[in-house]
Amino acid sequence: MRIGYVEDYFKEKYDYKVNDSISLQTLKDLGATLIPVKLPEQFPSMAMSIMLEAEAAAAFSDVTLTKLDTMMVRQEKIAWPNIFRQARFIPAVEYIQASRIRTQLIAAFMDIFKKVDVIVCPTWGGNQLLMTNLTGHPALLISNGFGKDGMPTSITFIADWYKEADLLLVGSTYQKKAQFYKKHPEKFIP
Repeated sequence: MRIGYVEDYFKEKYDYKVNDSISLQTLKDLGATLIPVKLPEQFPSMAMSIMLEAEAAAAFSDVTLTKLDTMMVRQEKIAWPNIFRQARFIPAVEYIQASRIRTQLIAAFMDIFKKVDVIVCPTWGGNQLLMTNLTGHPALLISNGFGKDGMPTSITFIADWYKEADLLLVGSTYQKKAQFYKKHPEKFIP
């Protein structure tokens, strides 16, 4: 199994770096050869987020049109009810432009998966979450320890389309070796 790791993300300074470094070592201990990869950050992922917002608004259109969205607890600017409402005003031209860039993003991911079977990266690294939502690549988050606040942390594995079996194999093998699923936080913050 060829496992790519997003080297730039792991080099950044962030809260759970130690846990993520242990995860990389665990993968090496399992016999994985880690291949450095770069995710295609050159694309304006945030500009393409209008596509996700429009898709979410379409999925919950009945909720908005029947005003059930007013019953949702969070009503601030970045909460889902307002995103559903605002997305109804996304200009078609901007959506189409975003779709064109999305096609390039997908092609860039296809190139990466010619070299590796699975990618591992910090869960909060870069725009990988938004990118995989835009490209449709399956991602799996697995517990990899606890932060200073006592809350669980995670590592993310990403696979190519229709390769969920590879993703689950790597995730399961990692999880059995790391054993974090057996550990529980000492406290929960309400």
